[in-house]
Amino acid sequence: MTDTKGSREAVVIERTFDVPVDVIWQMWTDPERFKEWFGPTDATIPVAKMDVRVGGRRLVCMEAQTPSGLRSMWFAGEYLQVVPNQLLVYTEFISDENGNAMPPSEMGMSEGHPTTTEVRVELEPLDGVTKMVMTHVGIPSDSPGAAGWTMALDKLAARVATGSRR
Repeated sequence: MTDTKGSREAVVIERTFDVPVDVIWQMWTDPERFKEWFGPTDATIPVAKMDVRVGGRRLVCMEAQTPSGLRSMWFAGEYLQVVPNQLLVYTEFISDENGNAMPPSEMGMSEGHPTTTEVRVELEPLDGVTKMVMTHVGIPSDSPGAAGWTMALDKLAARVATGSRR
């Protein structure tokens, strides 16, 4: 398993999973599978709505305990490219529970955090394993968001290793 990080304006993580490409595709596109692994280590995903087609919308709620109690963060976006088992590209922005965009500052993001970012997931089958390159444009490689992606992809690796493939 390899992690590589790109420029300061994007998180780029490359991983190899010991499962066929369709398993990783399902983990990204099936809402119930996505809820199993997305988010930092202590986060849960109570809501994941995904209309995985070009122009389709997505809405995800991530919850985590903080010293001041349970914190919910909503993210919405639109699918820009969908090539099954090969490529998934979607926009992402902080939203309310109805998918309406909110300023990043409302969730404690620093000044200058982009309102809308883009996530690109490229999958390639290699002799029974899957190479994945995930690029999140607009998130600095040294940010808490980058650390969150690393934790989430660790959870994804653990999930597929234990057989969560249906």
